[in-house]
Amino acid sequence: MSMFRHQSDRYVATFAVDEVRVLRKVASEVVGLLTDGFDHGDPVVGRLFPEVYPDDAAGSAEFRRYTEGDLKTAKIDQAGAILAALPDGEAGGEVRLDAEAAEAWLRALNDARLAMGVRLEIKDGTDLGEELDDAVAEDPTSSRVFQLSVYAYLGYLQESLLNALID
Repeated sequence: MSMFRHQSDRYVATFAVDEVRVLRKVASEVVGLLTDGFDHGDPVVGRLFPEVYPDDAAGSAEFRRYTEGDLKTAKIDQAGAILAALPDGEAGGEVRLDAEAAEAWLRALNDARLAMGVRLEIKDGTDLGEELDDAVAEDPTSSRVFQLSVYAYLGYLQESLLNALID
């Protein structure tokens, strides 16, 4: 698995072909969710755009009216930063991020994990290792095993990049 490292004024990681595919798919799905699939009734959208005033629906709607467009654009741009930095085509390779791109990656990885967490019904206090073990015991070839593995990988990658940034 790739790990980011601080190298001069860049944050660098080398990705295998499968990692590039997973990151490209995850970032593309986030973009799709925020464009064609944008639906306020979707719990993932609710998680990415939480109510600012939970006890004041009108106040939250007013706040959303003024901020949602810019926030959505920023989230799309952040996912786009992942897509732009990944190696082209069907190859693995090195990713070199400046500080601004690294921060965009962190935010995009966080959004992807939040979205996946909602879909996978991961709550605060969920033991991801136990959850993965249970899914493997039930059906090691299930899509849930794959999705939990991707969720864990994104967390690992996020932590790796954060550690490189503070190094």
